[in-house]
Amino acid sequence: MSTKLSDSEQYLWNYIERNIIEIPNYSIAELSVEAAVSTATIVRTLKKKGYSGYADFKYKLKERRKLHEDFSQFDQEDEGIRLVITKNEQEVMRTISMISIQKLEEAIRIITASRRLILFARGFSEMVAQEMMIKFQLTEKYCELFTDPEIIKIMSKKLSPEDAVLFISLNGETPELVNAAQNCQQHNIATLLLTTAGESTLASLSDVALVGFKSDGSFFPDYEVRSRLPLTILSRILLDSYALRKKEI
Repeated sequence: MSTKLSDSEQYLWNYIERNIIEIPNYSIAELSVEAAVSTATIVRTLKKKGYSGYADFKYKLKERRKLHEDFSQFDQEDEGIRLVITKNEQEVMRTISMISIQKLEEAIRIITASRRLILFARGFSEMVAQEMMIKFQLTEKYCELFTDPEIIKIMSKKLSPEDAVLFISLNGETPELVNAAQNCQQHNIATLLLTTAGESTLASLSDVALVGFKSDGSFFPDYEVRSRLPLTILSRILLDSYALRKKEI
């Protein structure tokens, strides 16, 4: 099953995210009425998002609500701090819940089979990529990182089908990374992506996209410095899983 959401499925998912607090109180029939979609659309959407069905989705939402209750020790005047903690907790938990084991295994297979693993990243995502490069090298995997836009453009044209490329991009629309992905596609080079934008251009160009959850809003609204926490979670899970599989060989 394709994980790309149709227009009606994306509409439903947007509705769920806007009303996430009330959703656990709805039956699937009630959600169908409230969101004005069929129950089949609900089930199909949730399966694409990594859940086995509506019951599984509600259960995981309720588990997260229990975690939220742990913040009750904060005084009322600490509401801002509570919001900060909850925002980060939400990014961690929802990113983990969105991970597809099948896609994770496919990413590991591609990395293992590649002669070289090339990382492309820009901006604040470079910090995530830098850590990944070092840890892949510690597993004795040949790994290089490129962050300069001109070098990324040149390198993406010089790779061979024996190589694999891993893009790290929060929004999946960075022009030089999109250009590099197009070059890789033309030369039959396997591509992986860590992102929070499953419907982005980079996601559509990548063979395997691991997608995390990015919360709305930023505590630094005047600067383009959105949290890379979802990318950090995805990178750690990919690295740990790769190291585990390598030991099993």
